[in-house]
This record gives sequence, structure tokens and C-alpha cells, in this order.
Amino acid sequence: KGYASLGIANKEPNRDDFEAGISQQPKPENLKDIELGIERSGKNYNWSAVLYYMHYKDQLVLTGKINDVGAYTRSNIPVSYRAGIELQGSYKFSEKLNGAINLAMSRNKVKNFTEYIDDYDNGGQKQITYPSPDIAFSPAMVGGGSLNFLPVKKLELSLLSKYVGQQYLDNTQNNNRALNAFYVQDVRALYSFKLKWMKEVSLIAQVSNLFNRKFEPNGYTFSYIYGGQTVTENFYFPMAGTNFMLALNI
Repeated sequence: KGYASLGIANKEPNRDDFEAGISQQPKPENLKDIELGIERSGKNYNWSAVLYYMHYKDQLVLTGKINDVGAYTRSNIPVSYRAGIELQGSYKFSEKLNGAINLAMSRNKVKNFTEYIDDYDNGGQKQITYPSPDIAFSPAMVGGGSLNFLPVKKLELSLLSKYVGQQYLDNTQNNNRALNAFYVQDVRALYSFKLKWMKEVSLIAQVSNLFNRKFEPNGYTFSYIYGGQTVTENFYFPMAGTNFMLALNI
């Protein structure tokens, strides 16, 4: 079966956005979302695909611009968009083995983005315009998968995988301000049972980042002009190496 949808959403600016200054008052954000989807399922499988286009008007983002008291505030971008495809599917190989996979590929762009950089040599800020850079923190590819083994009743063992493509710390699509792509795997054991006086009890043990990958999924960047040169400082939030979790769900 298939479907088509058109959605329209509006969002008022935050209080901090209104504090930008009298000459920099924000406009509401507007989003138009068009989606086409198809899905199919059978005895041992199911899959789906969704095409989407999200058109933003006056999206509020950080540009580096400061207000009249020197604070960094969000500014409206006239036009930006996200377009892509989302795929997912699952398959039951047997009563004891099943798997699932998902993949999202997208193009996320800002039209005519203007960056503001503090100029410590001459005072004020320097403006740099980019015709069509990527939206910050928007990887072009994200994927995941799971392989689940049920050796005995009530016990499930899973191998979980996740991939996130390269993404940028700001809207300039500058490789010197990027987060590298990463791929990590986790393993999980889940044991569930029922009691007369309780609907379900689950015991969970999980080892995350099984192969001790070093990666950072988030961070921020700051650039300025000093001594005739543009200096960029990147700050990263690293994830833990191999770690484990025990949980009891009632």
C-alpha cells in the first residue's frame, strides 16, 4: 500500500530570539512537508520506502551574528530545505533468527547563507556568503541494523549496528569544522518473563561501543580574525569507549 501527504507547520521564535535587538526582530518559521510512501509486508518480511521534501521559510539558525550587547543570536534564513529517502525492512529467517535494517539518505541545504566572523584586528564583524552549503548537524547518510537470535524461549541476543555520515558543526560546509563519520556496534541480551502479579519483567545487559571506537557525535565551533588570519577553534563531545549497562524493567 502507499500514501501521500502534505503537511504545513509554523513555529514562533523563542524568547531569546526576540532579545536579539530592535533592529533584528525574528520572524516565525514556516515548514511545508511533502511525503510519498509505500510499504509491503508478507509472512516473513516487511519493507517500506518514503520520499520526502521539507521546504523551510525563515528558519532560525545561529550565523555568528551578534546583537547590540554582544550576544550571539539566531537569525532567519529565507530559504532552506531537506530532501531524501528513508528505507527500512525486516526479515524473519527462522523462529530463532530475524533481522532489521534502516537507511536514510538526504540532501540538506541552506540557500545563500551569510556567516559573521568577529574581526579582532579592526573591530566589528566580517561577512562571508556561501551559495548552497549543508545544514549543520545533518549527515547525508544515516543507517542502522539489528540481528536478533532467540536461542531459547524468553531470551533474545542482539547485535546492533549504527552508521552516521560526516556532518558539519556550522552551516558553512567547511571540512575544517566537521565531525567525522562513525560506525559502532553494540551487543545486548534481553530476558523477559511474567509473574502472576506482574505483567512482565525484563532483565537487560548491554555492551555498547563493542570495538572501542573513538568518535564524537556532537560539538561546536568558533571562528575569529586575529593577526590577519582566520582562526577556527573546534570543540568536541567525545563518546565513551567500550561500556556496559545492566537494567531491570518492570
